[in-house]
Amino acid sequence: MNRDERVLRELLSGYGQTYAEEAGIRLKDTPQPLYRLLVLALLLSTRIRASVAVAAARELHEDHLDSPRRMADADWQQRVDALGRGGYRRYDERTATQLGDGAELLLDRWAGDLRRLHEEADGDTGALRRLLQEEPGVGPAGADIFLREAQRVWPEVAPYLDGKALSGAQRLGLPKDPDRLTELAGDAEPAVLAAALVRAALDKEVAEDCLRRAS
Repeated sequence: MNRDERVLRELLSGYGQTYAEEAGIRLKDTPQPLYRLLVLALLLSTRIRASVAVAAARELHEDHLDSPRRMADADWQQRVDALGRGGYRRYDERTATQLGDGAELLLDRWAGDLRRLHEEADGDTGALRRLLQEEPGVGPAGADIFLREAQRVWPEVAPYLDGKALSGAQRLGLPKDPDRLTELAGDAEPAVLAAALVRAALDKEVAEDCLRRAS
């Protein structure tokens, strides 16, 4: 086992959890978990700690705001309150508005089912990324977050290692080529690899821990 393989082994063993898993989302190619992932991607894409975004996503789910119809039917204050309980206070009012508007758009455009968006893209990852950004509050970063996780159930997207994941690879001294990283990771799912690399990109201590244990 070479140095890069050792580093990836330590990264995956210590930090190989997707953000969907952390948020309690059992990701499947069905409407509700895909919608919960979209909400999580929106929350993670702002300048806020990932742990806070995950906590806010969990609170929205606990408040049954876990489908486009329920999100659209909830009043603005209910969404603000759920976000606040998760600690998502800096952006709570704007995000509450975006969640309501986004749910309405999803219902109107794709009947509340992100699989229809997937079908509209017709296997084109670039088209998927553009369509996701039609959702209020979902910019390029949010679309990347969604696709990094959704490649678990939309395998034609894989390997989806965006700039944030590749910056984690760079911090670890690993190759920045997605195909090479996937090869080095062996049997690891691309979604798990992507999440682990992002954790290294976001937290220098994660990278340092992996490098220390791999040496």
